[in-house]
Amino acid sequence: MAEHTSSSITIEATPADVMAVIADFGRYPEWTGEVKEAEVLASDAAGRAEKVRLLLDAGAIKDDHTLNYTWKGADEVSWSLDKSQMLRQLDGSYRLAPLDGGRKTEVTYQLTVDVKIPMLGMIKRKAEKVIIDRALAGLKKRVEAGGA
Repeated sequence: MAEHTSSSITIEATPADVMAVIADFGRYPEWTGEVKEAEVLASDAAGRAEKVRLLLDAGAIKDDHTLNYTWKGADEVSWSLDKSQMLRQLDGSYRLAPLDGGRKTEVTYQLTVDVKIPMLGMIKRKAEKVIIDRALAGLKKRVEAGGA
């Protein structure tokens, strides 16, 4: 079983404001760093993305892939790899927890990446960590700037 990498950050905004930015895939290229293009291919009855195509450039990991999204209430979204050119696995989640009476949000991002080409575990985990850290920093900056 592949190892996962996770990290958390506190954002000065409500969970709903944070999730609004997370759910706005079309604007990912503006704040994620690694995502160069994002296109929602299918949505659920509530209008939330279920299948998204992403063009990723994370240094050691470059790929055009499609992810399936599962929404768990208002505070969690997870994804799994549907198809990819170079990835065998790309599973992850954002979990939101209200802090300070709901005025702040702790966001935990968990990610598991496995590539089809041989790559040292140490390099793969470093790439996961870079993706997570940049995404969390970008999310914090975007939300706190009034981003959705």
